[in-house]
Amino acid sequence: MRVLLLFSIAVIATCGLIYELVAGTAASYLLGDSVTQFSTVIGVYLFAMGVGSFLSKYIKKNLLQTFIIVEILVGLIGGFSSTAFFILFNYIEAFGIVLYGMMFTTGVLVGLEIPLMMYILQNEFDFNDLVSKVFSFDYAGALLASLAFPLFFVPTFGLIKTSLFFGLMNVSVALWLIFVKEKEMSKKGLHNPLFLKVIGVFSFLLLLITFIMGENLMNYAESANFGEKIIYSTSSKYQRITLTAGKQGNKLYLNGNLQFHSADEYRYHEALVHPAFTLFPQAKKVLILGGGDGCAAREVLKYPDIQSITLVDLDPEMTKLFTQNPLLVKINNASLLDKKMKVINADAFIWLKKDTTKYDIVMVDFPDPSNYSVGKLYTHSFYTELKKHIHNQSLVSVQSTSPYVAPNAYWCINNTLTAAGFYVMPYHDYVPSFGDWGYVLAALKPEFHADYQHLPKNLRFFDSTALAAMCIFTKDIDHRKTEINTLNNQALVQYFEEEWGRVQ
Repeated sequence: MRVLLLFSIAVIATCGLIYELVAGTAASYLLGDSVTQFSTVIGVYLFAMGVGSFLSKYIKKNLLQTFIIVEILVGLIGGFSSTAFFILFNYIEAFGIVLYGMMFTTGVLVGLEIPLMMYILQNEFDFNDLVSKVFSFDYAGALLASLAFPLFFVPTFGLIKTSLFFGLMNVSVALWLIFVKEKEMSKKGLHNPLFLKVIGVFSFLLLLITFIMGENLMNYAESANFGEKIIYSTSSKYQRITLTAGKQGNKLYLNGNLQFHSADEYRYHEALVHPAFTLFPQAKKVLILGGGDGCAAREVLKYPDIQSITLVDLDPEMTKLFTQNPLLVKINNASLLDKKMKVINADAFIWLKKDTTKYDIVMVDFPDPSNYSVGKLYTHSFYTELKKHIHNQSLVSVQSTSPYVAPNAYWCINNTLTAAGFYVMPYHDYVPSFGDWGYVLAALKPEFHADYQHLPKNLRFFDSTALAAMCIFTKDIDHRKTEINTLNNQALVQYFEEEWGRVQ
């Protein structure tokens, strides 16, 4: 029995940390993919746990009964937390108050758990043994949660079903204690624990039914958020991937952020790819960093002299989706299935250090630098490493966010490339789904002489007149001095959050 009680400590510790990770991830999805959200959630949650631990000293009677009630409440509030987050986000303006209010409540209840369990077990062990065992199992549970959450539960269940699953675990601990400790509770004054059984069983069934409906609930929440029909959604260990269908076409969202609209993505991808080829039409070997949707590769393959394309994208779920889904394969013209393509799923920052190949053209098609894990791919260190993979004739094309919405972020990328030893040609174009969008063309030589004779005939937007216009920056978005983005300061992420935060 003592071993099972100690095992239950590991279970409740795992559950408690999972709720914290779910809240941090949901806050990043919904309020901005930012380290700030995670830090704030962790801080509030830990403070709330401290409040719960403090309050535990005032609980003197019916400790086992109180612990069971706490477990049921934690299971219900923590278990339903992500469901509430995703649904209420669409209907409540002051959503942050709801999110942090629920996390504070959950944290207080979780903070009560360990002190109450120690009170319950104080007659089972001597004090030193009790403390060491309780905290050993507690920390073991925390380790299990930190590993299982990103590696198994999020990719397998998604956020909604993950929190519901661990809500079931909390309630299961409560039910187990109700049935095995019924006599003990009766002796201590709880003469009729039937109401605890009813509440426990009802809570378990409610969580179980909702767990079974979890994917439908997520689709409902996302449909309300995006305003369009969800035709595909999945959670990988890196991100939430959602595809919608509307009257004007299909949209792809990663973690709730729009990545492309099929109606106008050609303007983005033609602008990213073809300027580099006007400067180096003889390019044979191309590297695409990011671009797991295959659309940049589609544009590269319009040049018949291309011999090989290496695409490095972090998430295998992305490249799998755009290789197998008929609708998306049609959008990218089956580029990822082309015999010239080599698809590698890896962290580009790490992969680049191991690769020894030199490329004629490099397309850098990463998501916007909205967090530090992506921001590292825009740093001085990354661009310095990238220089080792090009020669004197090579061109590098970098998607660089909006110079209108986020001019400091845009010019920070430009200035960081310059600081890394590149000569740069900044340019921008209008993509209806995103507005004014920016790019930077970089090379190891100062001359940029365009040759339009080799442009493919089937382009919908890009030509010589387009490029000339794209290189003009009006004075409100023209070049400005910024900090250089380094691994140490991640200035770009700070610029990006500040500027995009004004329009969200």
